[in-house]
Amino acid sequence: MWMYLGLLAALFLGLHNLCKKHAVQGNAVLPVLLGTLIAGFLCFLPFFIGSRINPIYFKEIGFYINELAWKTHGFIFIKSCIMAGSWILAFYALKYLPITIVSPIRSAGPFFTFIGAIAIYNEKPTPYQWVGFFVIIFSVFLYARIGKKEGINFKRNKWIYAIIAATFLGASSGLYDKFLIQNLTLNPQTLQFWFCWYAILILLTILSIMWFPKVEKRKSFQWRWTIPAVGILLQTADYFYFKALQDPEALIMLLSAIKRSQLIIAVVIGGLLFKEKYKRKKLIPLAGILIGVFLILYS
Repeated sequence: MWMYLGLLAALFLGLHNLCKKHAVQGNAVLPVLLGTLIAGFLCFLPFFIGSRINPIYFKEIGFYINELAWKTHGFIFIKSCIMAGSWILAFYALKYLPITIVSPIRSAGPFFTFIGAIAIYNEKPTPYQWVGFFVIIFSVFLYARIGKKEGINFKRNKWIYAIIAATFLGASSGLYDKFLIQNLTLNPQTLQFWFCWYAILILLTILSIMWFPKVEKRKSFQWRWTIPAVGILLQTADYFYFKALQDPEALIMLLSAIKRSQLIIAVVIGGLLFKEKYKRKKLIPLAGILIGVFLILYS
């Protein structure tokens, strides 16, 4: 069951990436990110209020938001810091790079998660899983060669380094999620509500220094319908992902890889919508990534 929940998460993540590209293209990145976080937070606010007014009902329907100890809040705040950094880097990279380059690089996330799952959680990969992960990494290198044809030098372009750093932070957060869900026994809605709340506070702090005081930067922001859509789709994807993690048998390395099937939406549909170049050539490394994911599932 947890694998199917992972596929549902991948579906909503793929749609989320398309909306995110539209939201940040030619737009001010930080306020866009804040808008998506607020939209996601508002999705869970009724559950928080309802859990305080009528806790029995919300426990029955499975959307009760627990009261937490301050120590647990501290653990969630750490996740918010990690993901705020990852999102800021990823949003800036997506603004300046094609989605058909950004999404495949993000697909290297399972490799970092794979190493962490072995070292931290003692998850034991099969030979097929080993092959699958290295096929994914090799495919990412193929994307690097195609990227050069679009005038993107992977060694000199700072946004490439930004998306790599964002991928590493995202993978770290994925490993941390297993600790939060399984060790601290947090339910998805409780984690998502407080995570969004602390991420909003972090973004507001950054914006109050870097964006709000500067009139010219404020004028560069454009409201788009995809801004709230990004937040809603991401929280939906995360909900299914966290539900999958609640299963004691769920392997974080496999869940992380399954989520990469979102690339079908990002590369194929995204390449057509945003009229990006070399779409056919990008299908070859895309196939490699999907083969890697298949090998992991097959194992």
